[in-house]
Amino acid sequence: MPGSAFSDASLHVTFVLREARKNAGLTQVQLAVALGKPQSFVAKVERGERRIGIVEFIEWANALGIAAVDLFAKVEQGIRTTTA
Repeated sequence: MPGSAFSDASLHVTFVLREARKNAGLTQVQLAVALGKPQSFVAKVERGERRIGIVEFIEWANALGIAAVDLFAKVEQGIRTTTA
C-alpha cells in the first residue's frame, strides 16, 4: 500500500538506520541516550513502527557520527534500486 509505514521505501529507511547504528558499534540503548529518547523510540523506528522526520533523521546521523547527507545518500540509493 503506497504511503504505508511498511512500504518498501520505508522499510529500506529502517534498514539503513539500523545498519548504520550497528556499524557505529552502538546498542539501541546507547543510541537512545545520545538522542535523549527512550530505547523504545529507537526500537520502534528500527522495526518500522514509527517514522522519523528529517530533523530526527539528522539527529540520528549526528548521534552516530555520520554526516546526514551520507546517510541519506544510502537511503536514496536503496529506494532508487527498489523502485527502478
